[in-house]
Amino acid sequence: MPIYEYQCKACGHQLEALQRMSDAPLTDCPACNKAELSKQISAVGFRLKGGGWYETDFKTGNKKNLAGDNAKPAGSGGGTESKAS
Repeated sequence: MPIYEYQCKACGHQLEALQRMSDAPLTDCPACNKAELSKQISAVGFRLKGGGWYETDFKTGNKKNLAGDNAKPAGSGGGTESKAS
């Protein structure tokens, strides 16, 4: 279920509500009890990672912005690891 943000036009109170997409928008402000709530537009809070998305499959050259680009690959310790017998 998505989280919607609301702001009261009368008192400026802001709140978040976990609602189904089919639920009617909230109208009554819990702070001032007036029917002045309006739904706000906000940015999404997730990022699609991994193969199969635009960012990894269709960008070319150095335009790719992958999470693991700066990390060292596993097993590339440079030969400084020692094994106990």
